[in-house]
Amino acid sequence: MSISTKYNPKEIEQKWYDSWMQHGFFHSEPNPNKEPYTIVIPPPNVTGVLHMGHMLNNTIQDVLIRRARMQGKEACWVPGTDHASIATEAKVVAMLHERGISKKDLTREEFLTYAWEWKEKYGGIILEQLKKLGASCDWERTRFTMEDSMSAAVIEVFVDLYRKGLIYRGVRMVNWDPKGGTALSDEEVLPKETMAKMYHLQYEVVNGPTSEPMYITVATSRPETIMADVAVAVNPKDQRYTHLHGKSVRIPLLGKEIPVILDEYVSIEFGTGALKVTPAHDLNDYELGQKHRLPIIDILNDDGTLSEQAQLYVGQDRFAARRNIVKDLQEADLLVKIEEYQSVLQTSERTGAVIEPRLSMQWFCKMDAMAKPALEAVMNDDIRLHPPKFKNMYRSWMEGIRDWCISRQLWWGQRIPAYYLPNGSHVVATTAEEALELARRESGDEQLQLTDLRQDEDVLDTWFSSWLWPISVFDGFKDPDNKDILYYYPTNDLVTAPEILFFWVARMIMAGYEFRKEMPFKNVYLTGIVRDAQGRKMSKSLGNSPDPLDLIEQFGADGVRAGMLFSSPAGNDLLYDEKLVEQGRNFTNKIWNAFRLLKGWEIDDNLPCPNDTAISWFESRFNEAFVQIEDHFSKFRISDALLAVYKLVWDDFCSNYLEMIKPAYQQPIDRQTVDATVRLLENVLKVLHPFMPFITEEIWHDLKERKKKEFLIVSAWPKKNKFDKEIIQKMENVLHVVGSIRNIRNSKNIPNNKQLDLHIKVANQESYSAFMAILHKLANLNEIHFVEEPLEGAISFIVGSDEFFIPMEGNIDVAAERERLTKELEYTKGFLNSVDKKLSNERFVSGAPEAVIAGERKKKADAEARISAIEQSLAAL
Repeated sequence: MSISTKYNPKEIEQKWYDSWMQHGFFHSEPNPNKEPYTIVIPPPNVTGVLHMGHMLNNTIQDVLIRRARMQGKEACWVPGTDHASIATEAKVVAMLHERGISKKDLTREEFLTYAWEWKEKYGGIILEQLKKLGASCDWERTRFTMEDSMSAAVIEVFVDLYRKGLIYRGVRMVNWDPKGGTALSDEEVLPKETMAKMYHLQYEVVNGPTSEPMYITVATSRPETIMADVAVAVNPKDQRYTHLHGKSVRIPLLGKEIPVILDEYVSIEFGTGALKVTPAHDLNDYELGQKHRLPIIDILNDDGTLSEQAQLYVGQDRFAARRNIVKDLQEADLLVKIEEYQSVLQTSERTGAVIEPRLSMQWFCKMDAMAKPALEAVMNDDIRLHPPKFKNMYRSWMEGIRDWCISRQLWWGQRIPAYYLPNGSHVVATTAEEALELARRESGDEQLQLTDLRQDEDVLDTWFSSWLWPISVFDGFKDPDNKDILYYYPTNDLVTAPEILFFWVARMIMAGYEFRKEMPFKNVYLTGIVRDAQGRKMSKSLGNSPDPLDLIEQFGADGVRAGMLFSSPAGNDLLYDEKLVEQGRNFTNKIWNAFRLLKGWEIDDNLPCPNDTAISWFESRFNEAFVQIEDHFSKFRISDALLAVYKLVWDDFCSNYLEMIKPAYQQPIDRQTVDATVRLLENVLKVLHPFMPFITEEIWHDLKERKKKEFLIVSAWPKKNKFDKEIIQKMENVLHVVGSIRNIRNSKNIPNNKQLDLHIKVANQESYSAFMAILHKLANLNEIHFVEEPLEGAISFIVGSDEFFIPMEGNIDVAAERERLTKELEYTKGFLNSVDKKLSNERFVSGAPEAVIAGERKKKADAEARISAIEQSLAAL
């Protein structure tokens, strides 16, 4: 068999992925004889393409599912996509715009036809890309949050919660996205630090005590909302404004009179101590307005332009209106000053638009009761967060949870199953026919027809479907006792990002206890964010994110997978560096070269085995490393598990074991050593496979003949076995000796092919007796002598409590070495002299920082030690 000199992932990856698929290794069915292991994918948006965060997240999921499959569990990884209401609707609107079509000119049905057309064309791209990564999902189980059965589950849940009194409709202050044209939940709002401006405006006092105009200064960051002001509030204890009690003021430019109200909510120390009250456009002002029974004036349209209610700047965008009103206030001499300050801007997670607090009629879901069991489950570690540092954050959010605004002013999504009667009342039902029956019964009007009912125009928040994901992917609502939900639920592990801990993970936990009376998963592994070298989150918009498919093309999927995991501990951000994936590629090359070395040996069945010690050592070393690897997995330290495998493969197997056993140049090797090495390499491939599935499967099949379904992907995961600590420790000492000898060769310019003698002063010669052949081979030694006294004229070193001596006579050019050491001694003494001068300079010592002084003293000590060592070496010569 001819083996390629270089590992070529392009030739190998698609071959094995197709083969795994053809053999059905990814597919799972309930099996009463096997323990289930289930992961549900965090469904990526149908608008999405593979990015670095997906790469990290799905690599970790694949590592876990491949290991579970090899452990003999019935491993099921359910893939799917999320319909992503806001993001997808924006994509469809953009597509229509390119075709010269406006959404407002379409009926709902016409728009949805275009939306489904878009979804069918682009919606599966990211799942196809995941296959390039090696993701071993059960593709036969692929789900979509808006497929018929899953949408039916969403409607069923809405009706159920409504009838329990947990869903209600009302006017509340919501987060309004003017660009998306919809309300958002608190969790869909991203705070961004920015510099903002505070405008100090003059409101004229009506009927002041003097004939001269009197003003009160009010500070606001949003002057464009003054037309919605309904009062100015001051603290009743603020002595500056006692003369305004019972008075009114005029809104600048508009001239409308509004009252001065008294409320201790207003801080005397903050700003001017006078607060404009705008209930329609600020949550705190809304509550203040409710308390004082003030009117509400909404001056904004859905798209963020000023409405007729504003009277001024009608039709202008809110920010254009701000610029114009500031200009007009300056010209009217009503703007006192403008101050800059550090602020936090609330923005839409989906569109990036600045959020408007806005009163709106919306549908809400009560969260208090559902939050309690979900909080207890995490606090009691029934559900474990990895790392646990996120528990406090989770608790803080759950204890302060607010009702969830679940309606969205969109067409793409599950339409709210509420139907309005001609009299303005409404009924909630799973179908229009059921709604009609309910409406007739509640209204007493048997003449009502379907045409008399009007279904709510809004759709449900995307998260209202994805919070049901672990249940709905197994049709747990349509058929609560079906074999899949009973076998696979609760799932085992969830891998996701910390930024959706609250509005997805927490809600799934709530849904699990609400609808199945049990947890949806046992562990939540929270990945970090992939950032660039400057610490910025990687994104296509910033141009700082490589294309994952380009990386796979360049470095191979295995190299990219390993590179992503080399430094990505749970919950901590990964600072991406291309050197990581280069290291991953180099690792694949190292493994491939080790395989080629093994396959290139000529076997002689008549030769005895001289490598029992090496074989026994690596067997113990593997078993020791395997215990560490399993411990890392049990604690969800996936990166640490990979690094333990990496060290086992690179250092122990490739650099040490193969060097111990390889035959002399062009000499054959014995059959027993080869068979043992193949067996040991098989175990290495097994623990490496979850991380690097393609190269390991290729080597597995090339290593020896396999049966039809004898694939690595379904081979048995190793078991924990006892290991010989003594042989591991002794070999560690031997390798330390070899390393010290190699260092001496390098420092003394002694060629590697020149054999050296080694003298050992040791209390127990037996500790080295089994390793003599390995020492001879790895250190290229001529003779090894055990001595009772130090050897004069030799270079020595110590390992543990044992002393080692290498005679230098005949191994080095004494004259050349003396000359080299003499020059080095002169240089070091000169360096020491310069350091002494600095330290004897009182001005330097008294003026320099302590750290600098300490550094100079260390230089002095190091130079003195170096001089002593050189003088000893010269004496030995």
